[in-house]
Amino acid sequence: MSTTATLSTQKRLKPTSVGYKGVGIALLIMTLWAGLLTYLLAYYQPDWRTPWPYLLALVQMHLYTGLFITAHDAMHGVVSPNPRLNNAIGTVAALLFAYNWFPGMLPKHHQHHRHVATPDDPDYHDGEHPNFLFWFVRFAWNYVTWWQVVLMAATYNVLKLWFPQANIIVFWMIPAVLATLQLFFFGTYLPHRGEHAPDNPHKSRTQLRHHAWAFVSCYFFGYHYEHHDQPYLPWWRLWRTK
Repeated sequence: MSTTATLSTQKRLKPTSVGYKGVGIALLIMTLWAGLLTYLLAYYQPDWRTPWPYLLALVQMHLYTGLFITAHDAMHGVVSPNPRLNNAIGTVAALLFAYNWFPGMLPKHHQHHRHVATPDDPDYHDGEHPNFLFWFVRFAWNYVTWWQVVLMAATYNVLKLWFPQANIIVFWMIPAVLATLQLFFFGTYLPHRGEHAPDNPHKSRTQLRHHAWAFVSCYFFGYHYEHHDQPYLPWWRLWRTK
């Protein structure tokens, strides 16, 4: 079955109010992230010869990804029906993820939706270097700011006064980097790479239907055509479009 034929079978859902369920889910993700990080920095004594510290680092990576997905949903106004609360949660979630600045990311993300896979898309490659590495570097260059680097460095040096250095690196720094790669790979590179059919208005593709993997890989954002087609859906409703 062709990509176009497959996409034509996607289920469209009518915009409906999410009430304050999105707030609860957002607060749950942020609480789990903060709670696990506190435990891993302050109390956990890893035995590096066992798989457990590495598995815990991957769980923390997944929660970091959840922070960004929460901020992303706030960019579409689907975390809370109250705009101030919606933007406040988006700002906090973005800051917790390596000091990303929500007001700066917001216009760029909507520019991505308006000009997807074109030279005006800040998430797209430069037209000459579509391979993963060069594309990722350009993507990061468009979003990472010098003050983020300064704040991360300052925070790292403060945390070293209180917690083991190895724990800080493995459970605070590395998961943030891995989550950034995860978001780029599943949310930008795979959906938008290569050529798209002329009748594909979103220049996006979607992964095969597998809800468990879709959640674990990137909070259902492998269902990326569906997101561009129905951006009013929060991440936890995207699976219903399949």
